[in-house]
Amino acid sequence: MAGSNDAALAIAVSSAGGLGSIPAGMLNADQVRQGINDIRAQTGAPFGVNFFCHQTPTPDAATNAQWLQHLTPYFNEFDLADALPEIVATRFPFDEALCELMVELHPAVVSFHYGLPKPQFVEALKAAGCFIQSTATTVEEAVWLEQQGAQAIIAQGAEAGGHRGVFLHTETNNQVQSQIGTMALIPQVVDAVSVPVIATGGIADARGIAAALLLGASAVQLGTRFLFCEQATISAGYRAALEQASAQDTRVTNVLSGRPARGLHNRLIDELGPISSQAPAFPLATSASAPLRKAAEAKGDMGFSPMWSGQAVTVGRNAQTTTDAQVLTLELGEATLELLGW
Repeated sequence: MAGSNDAALAIAVSSAGGLGSIPAGMLNADQVRQGINDIRAQTGAPFGVNFFCHQTPTPDAATNAQWLQHLTPYFNEFDLADALPEIVATRFPFDEALCELMVELHPAVVSFHYGLPKPQFVEALKAAGCFIQSTATTVEEAVWLEQQGAQAIIAQGAEAGGHRGVFLHTETNNQVQSQIGTMALIPQVVDAVSVPVIATGGIADARGIAAALLLGASAVQLGTRFLFCEQATISAGYRAALEQASAQDTRVTNVLSGRPARGLHNRLIDELGPISSQAPAFPLATSASAPLRKAAEAKGDMGFSPMWSGQAVTVGRNAQTTTDAQVLTLELGEATLELLGW
């Protein structure tokens, strides 16, 4: 949930007995440190920190120029023709400096998206007492993660909002066409690995949580449901779109970031995507459309903005009884226990 929450949401969830997490994919080391300090100032409960493990691509001048050509009519529309951006990486993977920071601060959980970092980083984190989790979208990825030292697997189904955690096979069309749904993925991953499995994707209420647990998951991870909470750091336009969205309004697209991610459709997705073979690789596409996003949002237009959301957006919205994440976490736990009779 990078960009959608900060320490406040993590504090609320962890204080209620869940596992809050800081999404560090868009943060520098100083910001990560500040987030951890903020959490520890408010609660002694366990929490996690999540990082990306992608390979930063080398910018390709021809690809970038072609993509900017596709975007030029939009830049003209917003009087930005003389301000075409330099396409550069704006999201960075876990590295030695971040590993040293995690060893120093040793949060209870360190989780990863797009695989795992170098083996020496994994071992250093474990030695510091951090519990290692990472996302898998297939059984093959889950087995690989366990073999490489992951202590829990986050099984991400196709319904999930945000970026696909796929990392072993990254050809865009195959990612989108072949990804498995959450309830089909969970038991297959549970049967294939010996470490705990955390289910995520399309889970928005106690029914979904209970179903995942009955299929063998040890825990669940919710995202979209918490975007309706006051602690979420999303824009007013993003909130309004979530409030109005139907169950059919999400798309898996790569035109906003360069990597397939599920979110509410917007003008850019509808007109250039949802999947384009011409989009620069993740995370380069983000910087290409950033000026458009800024200019449009200043006019109340979300047509160029990522609004990540899972397919169960209406389930969570219709069930929402509170905007406080701490209260919501407690309510979800209590309702799940009641359903399961535990």
